[in-house]
Order: sequence, then structure tokens, then C-alpha cells
Amino acid sequence: MSSASFHPETSIPDLSGRVYFVTGGTTGLGAGAISLLAAKNPAKIFFSGRNKSKADELIAKLEKTSTSTELVFVECDLSSLASVQQAAKRFLAQSTRLDVLMCNAGIMAVPPGLSKDGYEIQFATNHLGHALLMKLLLPNLLETARQPDSDVRIVNLSSTAHSNTPSGGIEFSTLKTEQASLGPVYQFRKFTRYGQSKLANLLYAAELAKRYPSIKSVAVHPGFIKTDMTTGTSFMNRQIVAMARLASLASGGRSLSFEEGPYNQTWAATTPKENLTNGAYYEPIGNLTVPPTSYGKDSALAKRLYDWTEKELAAFE
Repeated sequence: MSSASFHPETSIPDLSGRVYFVTGGTTGLGAGAISLLAAKNPAKIFFSGRNKSKADELIAKLEKTSTSTELVFVECDLSSLASVQQAAKRFLAQSTRLDVLMCNAGIMAVPPGLSKDGYEIQFATNHLGHALLMKLLLPNLLETARQPDSDVRIVNLSSTAHSNTPSGGIEFSTLKTEQASLGPVYQFRKFTRYGQSKLANLLYAAELAKRYPSIKSVAVHPGFIKTDMTTGTSFMNRQIVAMARLASLASGGRSLSFEEGPYNQTWAATTPKENLTNGAYYEPIGNLTVPPTSYGKDSALAKRLYDWTEKELAAFE
């Protein structure tokens, strides 16, 4: 499916009655996806982030449109499991229904660091925080899936960067360190740590699909677009992303405009469910794509990741 076949005004159906939760919704791709969803009148859109003033700006902007959707900001720092737990409690106190969880938030190519819980910061933010949110909201997702004519989904934002990982795909033995020396120097280690977290996003969606088939769980690459993840980063980071974009173009991909940035994840959240293969990976826009590396297709690694994650999150039942 090409981008030309996805036009938000006509491709997104009426969403009346549906409830969405979008992480990282205050700016960038998340805010863009929320705007597209809100135009089709879902009952509620919950969205998380760390910046309440940005959230208020988005709500005020969308309230000027004709949308009847209730927008609810849930403050959350995904790098803190306690913060994620509190965010889940705030959501659960306000809704028994959840049709789509869009795991959009993320950080990219940051310096070595640890999360508040002692995990490598990119893995903690991009994977572990989202995994806890999924775990805590899973009862609502499953209950919604039991309703007549249900269409429940988890959309995980991955990236073509999932191909750039350490040997083994995920280095479990050092995830509770900064992983400052992860991978060879020529791979740019902060991008190796990022790729590891994006591989986790891809594999987790595949494993969720196996364990919870009543929920459509997919991973998506949003495409190469200028977003808040690269704005303000170092010159070298921007050059590395630019090189990846050129490689994508050379292999038949295309560069997306800022407006098109949230299209792929919004497509995955709203396209008729028969268009989605559970556990699959999609590149822009709506293109079913087989991960190019063995790690991206490794079901044993996906199971190991799921089991490791469950063990790490056991204290947050």
C-alpha cells in the first residue's frame, strides 16, 4: 500500500465510541496521530507525556475544531516504572474500555545513562516502560476485545534501526548497566543501544500476538521524517539519520513530509482489521515488511525478551 492510498480525511473511518491511549502525545508524531484520530470523533483519547504545558496547548488547539472527543492528559515518565504504574492507575480510574494502545513515545541516540530503576536508559524508555503499561492495561484491552464487534489493537513504534543491534540482538546480561561499550565502535554505540530497543519493540509485538490473539499487535516504522527526536540533537546524529534515509531511498523507500509522519501508525490504528496481520511489521504506509535481519524474525529471542520482561516487571503487578 502506497502513501497515496492513505488520505486521513477519507481513509480513517468514524471512530465513535472508541477509546485510545497514545504515549508521547504532547508533540511530534504522537500529537499528529492524536489530531488525525480526534477528527473522526472517538469517545476519548488519553495521551501521556512529561510536559503538561505542551499537553494543554494541544488540547486547546483541538478544542477549537469541531471534534467532540474528550482529550485526557496523563502525566508519565516512561523511564520510571513507578511513574508508569501511576499513569496506568489514573487511566484505569477513568475508563474500563480501551480499543487501541499506541506506544509512540521514545528517545533516540542519547548518551550512556541509567533509568531511575537502573536499566540502560533507551531500553528502559522505549521498551520496558511501554511493556509495563501494556501489562497493566491488558485486562482492559482483553475485556474490550470480548465485546461484540470489537477491534482491539496495540501499535508499537519500532524503526528500521532495529537492524543495528549488538551481537545476539539484545544483550540481556548488561541491560542493568549504561552499556557504554555496546557493539563495535564503527556502529556508533548510542545508535546500537537505540537499535536494540527498537528490536525489542518489534519482537514484543510479535510475541504479544501469539499470547493474546484477540488483540491485533503490530510494529510499525514511522518513516524518515524530521521530528522532535532529531531536532536539537547533535550534528553527527542528524548526519547518521540522513545517511539512513538515503539508504532507505536507494532501496526503494521514500522520504515523508512532516504531515505524513504520523500516517503509518495512524493507518495501523484505524485501517480495517482484516488489513492487519497479527504480530507483523509495517513500513510506510501500510506495507507489510519482513524484517531483514535474523534477529528481527527470531521467535526464540522474542520469547526470551517476553520472559525477561515479565520477570523484571513482577514487582509491579
